[in-house]
Amino acid sequence: MSRLRFAIKLLEQHARPDQLAGMARFGINPERRLGLSMPAIRALAKILGHDHELASALWSTGIPDAQIVAGMVAEPAKLTAQKMDEWVACFQSWDVCDQVCGSAFKASPLAWSKVAEWAPRDEEFVRRAAFALLATLAVHDKKADDEHFLAALALVEHASGDERNFVKKAVNWALRNIGKRNPALNAAAVDAAHRIQHQETRPARWIAADALRELTSEAVQTRVQHRSISSPKV
Repeated sequence: MSRLRFAIKLLEQHARPDQLAGMARFGINPERRLGLSMPAIRALAKILGHDHELASALWSTGIPDAQIVAGMVAEPAKLTAQKMDEWVACFQSWDVCDQVCGSAFKASPLAWSKVAEWAPRDEEFVRRAAFALLATLAVHDKKADDEHFLAALALVEHASGDERNFVKKAVNWALRNIGKRNPALNAAAVDAAHRIQHQETRPARWIAADALRELTSEAVQTRVQHRSISSPKV
């Protein structure tokens, strides 16, 4: 049995077609979906292990559950710019977008260049991918300096007028995550949120209000100050 056939068999064994209607209520596109839970998907990816050829084959099936697994078994260093563009162009549901950004894309050496490239694009899920990836990098890229995130705040501000729900929420997510990274970025993100607030569009007002509520809260302020104290001096 080929690796792809084995992987598809595992996916089909864990299919939950009775869950598709419920998933659709959360904005998840049910088309061609098997309905696997995320714990099941993670377990299957662990069984399959990293296999870049298998990842490409799984992606080509067009099955959303298989595409999420593809992101988890892909080898990020082997993802070319062209392949990342091909994958992002196929996103049709926010969960596939976010899961792939949070697995294969975040570990790619091309991640930061793709944030900058995709953020101005008009396609809904391409633009969401830019900000979902940025939000993920704000948490997981421990080596990135503040300049990366300060530059990215300009992308956040530029996209804050986008009315589309999936874009608006990703922009907000990126802004909040940048502001929780350390005290300097918290201050910069709060300033950016105030500028966004003055754009006076409905999505901008929501993004700013939601971000400011979290970033200025006592819990977040305590957390970022603790990170400042805990960070080693260079």
